[in-house]
Amino acid sequence: MTQVEHQTTGITLMGLGPGDPKNLTIEALTWLKSIKVLYLRTSQHPTVAHLPEHLELISFDELYEKHEGFEEVYEEIIDRVLDLGRAPGGITYAVPGHPFVAEATCPEIYRRAKLEAIPVWLIDGLSFLEPTFRALELDPFPNLVLSDAINMAGSQTPQTPPSSPVLIAQIYSRMVASDVKLTLMNTYPDDHPVRLVHSAGTDKELVEDLPLYAVDHSEHLGLLSALFVPPLSPYTSFESFQEIIAKLRAPDGCPWDREQTHESLRPFLLEEAYETLDALDRQDMQDLKEELGDLLLQILLHAQIANEEGDFNIHHVLDGIGSKLVRRHPHVFANKKVSGVSGVLHNWEEIKSEERKDNGDNGKKGLLDGVPKALPALSQAGEIIERTRRVGFDHLILKGDPAYLIKQIDNFLTNEEKDKFLAELLLGLSALAYKHEMDAESLLREASKRFREQFGIMEASAMKSGETLVNLSKEQKEDLWAQAGKAMREEE
Repeated sequence: MTQVEHQTTGITLMGLGPGDPKNLTIEALTWLKSIKVLYLRTSQHPTVAHLPEHLELISFDELYEKHEGFEEVYEEIIDRVLDLGRAPGGITYAVPGHPFVAEATCPEIYRRAKLEAIPVWLIDGLSFLEPTFRALELDPFPNLVLSDAINMAGSQTPQTPPSSPVLIAQIYSRMVASDVKLTLMNTYPDDHPVRLVHSAGTDKELVEDLPLYAVDHSEHLGLLSALFVPPLSPYTSFESFQEIIAKLRAPDGCPWDREQTHESLRPFLLEEAYETLDALDRQDMQDLKEELGDLLLQILLHAQIANEEGDFNIHHVLDGIGSKLVRRHPHVFANKKVSGVSGVLHNWEEIKSEERKDNGDNGKKGLLDGVPKALPALSQAGEIIERTRRVGFDHLILKGDPAYLIKQIDNFLTNEEKDKFLAELLLGLSALAYKHEMDAESLLREASKRFREQFGIMEASAMKSGETLVNLSKEQKEDLWAQAGKAMREEE
């Protein structure tokens, strides 16, 4: 039996098409002629004015004024439709486009109706997508990405790969367009060429070509607007980079890359990390960009090898770190209240302690077990001081007291166990740096860097005069050293 032949209760979900009444399907028109009352999510749709005249039209437009957010609007619509669907006679509920395309209410109504065994039928409608693709002269295959303006506007960065074209639906107001633009501009250039499609599938259809920064300046923004964002370089997405690494490791890939193992890559991981630190120390942003790429290459190679060996893949890595960050920041992603940085750190340690219990550690893994022993000594000291302070143990931080440091210098000068007192002095200096919110490792690296630069200038000056440092007197070396220092200060 057809829907028309047997429906006396239940819910009919209907799509009204993109806007032009000629796109209303024969099935929809036949059904509309057989009923007396039609419920509309919104009457603000061009097809509504051309519906059969005998219909009593009841819209939910007033709910948009009643509630502050769309979620509350949609939830009340869903509840009302389900209530009417339970009653004798049932309900026909119509929405713009297709009931399951860019439509928040129908899929949820359908799901809940099925759970309650409420009869539910679907009358398809032409969605906004087909006329939008025609207007753009675009085939969505093979890799067009669909996105929702509300979701994108609420994100800090686009949740779509920039190497693929993106179609963003429901750019219905200047405010939404502005929020979407700001999100996109965290990934795309401000002047990236984009296309706004207005009222696709109606006689008011319009395509605007404009730069990204001007999206919210359009005079034609409305309920039927969508934004098309062409892709950036094919190598700009994480997925495309992952494919490159997988190809290098494939049977027909690079012989060198295929030979690598976790063990053989260890020195490269360390080397790239230090080269990244060096770029940071030099504040060379161009070099930093390149070094971060080299470091990311090492991470992807290790993940690819693990995937091939059946251990894990990069998505497990991302899921692990992503879920951990969300879990450890309830003050950002949930409603937990914390008092400043100290509160954040205290809460962090409490969460980590609970995680250790959940993982079956039961205290077997201590607070300092996670400090990598491969870290440089000063970095290790700083991390140990940081972790012990989080639990309120200030024994190490007290070693940064100037009086304590002076005492250790005296001990060093007057005792035979000089290595012991020098070690305590170095630990105290790390604590002193920490107390003043400084990183001892970075400070020492910076001091070493400045010494190397000044020594290089001094050495070059000697060579320029035909001398070598080894042949110069102490006074001549000191004079060249002072001149090199002066030259460096003048360059700053």
